[in-house]
Amino acid sequence: MTRTESSDERTLRQAYAICRAIARREARNFYYAFIALPEPRRNAICAVYAFMRRADDISDDETLPPEVRREHLDKWLADWHAVCASGRTVDPVFRAVQDATQRFGIPLALLDELVAGTAMDLNRASNRAPDTYATFADLYRYCYLVASVVGLVCIRIFGYSDAAAEKLAEETGVAFQLTNILRDVAEDTARNRVYLPLDDMARHGVSLDEVLHRKAGMPPTAKERALLKEIAGRAEEFYGSARRLVPLIDRESRPALRVLVSIYHALLERIRAADYDVFSRRASVPVARKLAIAGAGLAGMAWARFLS
Repeated sequence: MTRTESSDERTLRQAYAICRAIARREARNFYYAFIALPEPRRNAICAVYAFMRRADDISDDETLPPEVRREHLDKWLADWHAVCASGRTVDPVFRAVQDATQRFGIPLALLDELVAGTAMDLNRASNRAPDTYATFADLYRYCYLVASVVGLVCIRIFGYSDAAAEKLAEETGVAFQLTNILRDVAEDTARNRVYLPLDDMARHGVSLDEVLHRKAGMPPTAKERALLKEIAGRAEEFYGSARRLVPLIDRESRPALRVLVSIYHALLERIRAADYDVFSRRASVPVARKLAIAGAGLAGMAWARFLS
């Protein structure tokens, strides 16, 4: 006899479907890894992604001044805290995330840190002064909030038993974010943001002014290439942590993490292959390559299920 789905189960299923649609539309590199996860874990990852996307969209709405965006983000976060306290919501993203946090033991404090990461640029935003980071230690803190915390949430969903996975997940997030920073140098400078540490720039003889006010499409100078190469080298070191993380998570989740690491590392390789010219054209991994990596991940998932 087929059991009838309750209204609460139906609402939750629909909430997860909405989150999956958001991830499919917006997640790009991440979504190729999501599809290599078993359904319950894939649903949870998509819910967390949709939560992050909401926070990002509020923070990045440049039709509003930073202080107004900050007010909207604070209100949205207060609404989420009210859901956590009451257990009730009609918001499908909140409903899915609420279920995911309970199902996979995700600390609510990590979600607050996710939102804090999206707010960092708002806290520092100014109509005049560019958004910069003095040292790599300062930039590492930024990377932690916007990317490492994502990794710490993800490994709860992936499953792990060795506490060493937590530091490795943190450093994996830094690898990914440094890759994003390299890819987006031109786009960020157009928004008055420079994520290249100022002390590194000074050491290589690269001025903030020349990075912010270069001619569109102008290739990097030798000094700029050396600076970008050094940051790529740091990212490469952190990818070592990503490779050490894979065997520490649950077997059925490993293919998804391999997909994610492979795609991001392929992006770093594309930046290298372009001799660090991130100004003339934005680096990306071809869809065919992503599909090949994802296909390998699906095969790995099937093998993991066979072995379990």
